[in-house]
Amino acid sequence: MKNSRSESYAAAGVDITAGYKAVELMKKHIARTKNEGCVDDVGGFGGCFGLPIAGMEEPVLVSGTDGCGTKVKMAILMDKHDTIGIDAVAMCVNDIICCGAKPLFFLDYIACGKNIPEKIADIIGGVAEGCVQSGAALIGGETAEHPGMMPVEEYDLAGFAVGIVDKKKILDNTRMAEGDVVIALASSGVHSNGFSLCRKVFDIDNNPNSLYVANEALGGKSIAETLLTPTKIYVKSVLALLEKVDVKGISHITGGGFYENIPRSIPKGLTAKVNKSAVKVLPIFELIQKTGNIPERDMYNTYNMGVGMSIVVPADQVDTALEVLRANGEEAYVIGEIIKGDEGVILC
Repeated sequence: MKNSRSESYAAAGVDITAGYKAVELMKKHIARTKNEGCVDDVGGFGGCFGLPIAGMEEPVLVSGTDGCGTKVKMAILMDKHDTIGIDAVAMCVNDIICCGAKPLFFLDYIACGKNIPEKIADIIGGVAEGCVQSGAALIGGETAEHPGMMPVEEYDLAGFAVGIVDKKKILDNTRMAEGDVVIALASSGVHSNGFSLCRKVFDIDNNPNSLYVANEALGGKSIAETLLTPTKIYVKSVLALLEKVDVKGISHITGGGFYENIPRSIPKGLTAKVNKSAVKVLPIFELIQKTGNIPERDMYNTYNMGVGMSIVVPADQVDTALEVLRANGEEAYVIGEIIKGDEGVILC
């Protein structure tokens, strides 16, 4: 790439050599994510991956794409860019595991006002960490410099994941029945949803210094530190659970909270009855609700409230499920049961 430089393009705000430097800096991060399916190096026009289909009767690819929303603005305000990539991966792989699919690979897309190679490499370092946590390979991506569309210090991040599952093992909620039990997997915090409301509640745009004050309600941590905590990745623990328990449905609790996401894994004619007193609400959500005077229903309709995933299992397999999940590092506990009804979810 030594001969590839356009002075005219650079004068217009795009330095293509910065992109080359960023790629070189990120290669060490990408190397950490390589798995048995990788067949190509970064830098080509497409990421190549060999499908591991041995032992599968009818392999099915499952894909998911997402971004980090305005949580990216928090990373920019704090000038901390090495964890936001974990969120980008988590939002995708946590979705596809809900089908029972094992993540295979991930691609990222970064749009930025100015390509600062060291910053881009930090972002990709977080993406790579998310890939390591989920077992996915980072096989490619794109960094696009957009002068004039956003300030030089700003960027946005999105991603795309592909996983695989044998068709007969795709989670089928039609087998769900009255009396099945709903298990919660604890979240690490706000994850990557509801940040526009967070910014409004804490008046972050007008008073960013409030982010850095230690808060007693958060155990002495600052609001900024708490909000920027990366989204928890549940892939490996759920894969372990699928080997041991008859899982009938999984919901990734993202934007829309309990009311939007839990019904997505519940068939018609059944409803998840969630006991609110059983939900281990994290202090950050109590602080958001109190500071913003947010109605309880709006909180459960926006945030995960401390529950990053809900999993439905037969009542006679609850103890085994909890044992497997806890052995794999999850804080798992029962929050409800499946009953007859058409509401999808009720909180009581």
